[in-house]
Amino acid sequence: MSRRNFLKTGAGAASVAAVAGTGIITSAPAISQGREKLVMVTTWGRGLAGVFDAAQRVADSVNAMSNGTLEIEIKAQGELVSGLPAVFDAVTSGQADMYHGADYYWVGQHPAFAFFTAVPFGMTPVELNNWYYHMGGKEMHRELGEEFGLVPFLAGNTGAQAGGWFRKEINSADDFKGLKFRMPGLGGKALGRLGASVQTLPGSEVYQALASGALDGTEWIGPWADEKAGFQEITKIYYTSGFHEPGAGLTVATNADRFASLKPHHQKIIEIAAGEANSWNLHQYLANNAQALDRLVAAGVQTLEFPDSVWDAFGTASQEIMDENMDDEFFAKTHASVMESMKLSSRWAAVSDGVYTRQRDRVRG
Repeated sequence: MSRRNFLKTGAGAASVAAVAGTGIITSAPAISQGREKLVMVTTWGRGLAGVFDAAQRVADSVNAMSNGTLEIEIKAQGELVSGLPAVFDAVTSGQADMYHGADYYWVGQHPAFAFFTAVPFGMTPVELNNWYYHMGGKEMHRELGEEFGLVPFLAGNTGAQAGGWFRKEINSADDFKGLKFRMPGLGGKALGRLGASVQTLPGSEVYQALASGALDGTEWIGPWADEKAGFQEITKIYYTSGFHEPGAGLTVATNADRFASLKPHHQKIIEIAAGEANSWNLHQYLANNAQALDRLVAAGVQTLEFPDSVWDAFGTASQEIMDENMDDEFFAKTHASVMESMKLSSRWAAVSDGVYTRQRDRVRG
């Protein structure tokens, strides 16, 4: 039995059916006088800076470009389904039409999902987009989606994410032992290799967990989103660069059967809206981060960098996690594609952008 059929008829469907039985999920394909509605569930709490904005951008663009003939109704985390796995299950089973989220939340379904958000020591946003749009990434995303009955598109990017907020300074890799820390994806697995007690929580639950002591630290996104979340109210120790997400992509994915039922121009509208949101969202973060960091520092936040020995430990643990997944044929194929694309992108950037910015800074003093 394929993963897709299993999810529709087996444990995956049963999981969502249980939720539906509580009255939480009530969505179904809506068609009325040539107008259609898609219900989008998200991994984001309503109003979370940047990430929820990306989901809203997709919905608004689809609604506008279709002249109202295709409407997306967003349901934030907890409004139709609660918890991250329930978002995936709702869409793969057909109980909801589409999701917006970070695909590395689904590494338990397949580790290759991580490549479409971020992997440790992976691609910058520019490198990710190069790979996705011109070097085979989009086709691999579709291939992986097909296995689970999804049609996915990149639809947002947070840019480089910070190393995170801590209650104490990190002076060596040993400081991670026993540390209760929130970090999803393969980065979280690498941190677990260093002895951390790693948790994956929806963004809407992170502040309370950190404030209550259920977490000793957390990564979220970057200065702008982190300031909005209020983590500076809890601790003043902030590591501004992390190994785990150098450019985190976000995804909108539609149930494959529901996508196939749409008219071709509606399908194309979803694709275009996702691509526009991918660019718009990245620059939303980049435009806001520096000023937010200035405000955080003015409020007493201490910005730090991990020591080289800790970066080395991150590298070793990350490679071990990647190696552990290489026995999966699709993961290995995707990894090879990513590495080759990243090498090509960085090779040109080093002799073009890299030289230019170095000389610009020298000339301008």
